[in-house]
Amino acid sequence: MNIFWLVLGGAFTGAVGPGVSVLYATYGEVITERAGRINLGIEGSMLMGACFGFLTAVETGNVVVAILAGGLAGSLLSGIHAYLVVFRDTNQLATGLAVTLFGAGVTAYAGRSFVGSSIEGLNPVAIPLFSNLPVVGRALFQQDLLAYAAYALGPLLWAFLHYTKWGLSLRAVGESTNVAFAAGRNPARWQVAAIMAGGLLAGLGGAQLSLALTHSWTEGMTAGRGFIAVALVIFGMWSPLRAMIGALLFGGAIGLQLQLQSIGAPISPFILDMFPYIITLAVLTVWTGAALRAMPEGLKGVLKGTV
Repeated sequence: MNIFWLVLGGAFTGAVGPGVSVLYATYGEVITERAGRINLGIEGSMLMGACFGFLTAVETGNVVVAILAGGLAGSLLSGIHAYLVVFRDTNQLATGLAVTLFGAGVTAYAGRSFVGSSIEGLNPVAIPLFSNLPVVGRALFQQDLLAYAAYALGPLLWAFLHYTKWGLSLRAVGESTNVAFAAGRNPARWQVAAIMAGGLLAGLGGAQLSLALTHSWTEGMTAGRGFIAVALVIFGMWSPLRAMIGALLFGGAIGLQLQLQSIGAPISPFILDMFPYIITLAVLTVWTGAALRAMPEGLKGVLKGTV
C-alpha cells in the first residue's frame, strides 16, 4: 500500500512538473489555431525558450530576465513561421516542421558550450497549509512561480477568447477571414499576432523546462513536447480549460513512468519511455471525433491539404 501511495503521489507531482512546460505550449497553440493557423514549429519555439532562457540565466544571473528572454526567443522564431505562412502563402505543415528544424539547429549551436552547466533557477515555493495536504499538497502547492502562473492563465485565456472584443475578433478570423475582413478586421495582422503570441507562450514553456524543472540545458531537451502540445489542442477542443486537463494527463504519465522506474517495475525501460506518448495518443484517438466537430473552420483546409 505504501508503494501505491508513493507511485500515486509521484504521478500527481509529475502531472504538474513536466506538464507545465507542455501546458504553456498548448495555450500558445490554442491561440494560434483559434486564429485559423497551425504551427508545428511550436517545438522549435520551446527549444528556443529553453536554450536562450538558460543562457540568459547563466550570463546575467537574473531569472526574471531569463524568463523574458525565453519568451522573446520563442516568439521571434514563430515570427518567421508567421511571415512565411501569412505573407508568402507557404504550406503551414511543411513550414512548421522546417522552423522546428531551424530552431533545433540554432539552439544546438548556441547552447553547445553550456551543456553540463547548472543554475539555481526557479525553485519551488510552498504555499502554507495547502502544501501539507496528503498526495496533492506537494503536487499542486509546492511548485515554481511559472507553474502557479500556468494555473491562472487557463481561465484568463478562456475569458479572453469568449468575453473580450479582441478574443471575439481572433475567433472570427479563425472561422472566416472573408467575414472578418468585411467586419473591418485585418486577418493577416490578427494571424501574425496570434502566431507570435503562441510562440511567446511556447518559449515560456521551454524556459520553465530549463529554469525550473531541470536547471540545466541539454540539446533537444524538449523531446517532442511541442508536438504533444499540438495534439493536446485537439484533445482540448480548442479550449484552454480542457487543454489544462490534457497537459496534466501527459505530465501525470511522465510522473507515473518515473515512479515505475524508481521502484524497479518489471517493464522494459523503452516501454516506460514511450508510456506518456502512448497514453496521449490513446486518449486523442478516442476523443478525435468530438474534437473535429469543434474545429475552427479556418483549420479544416489544413486537414484537406489545401493550405
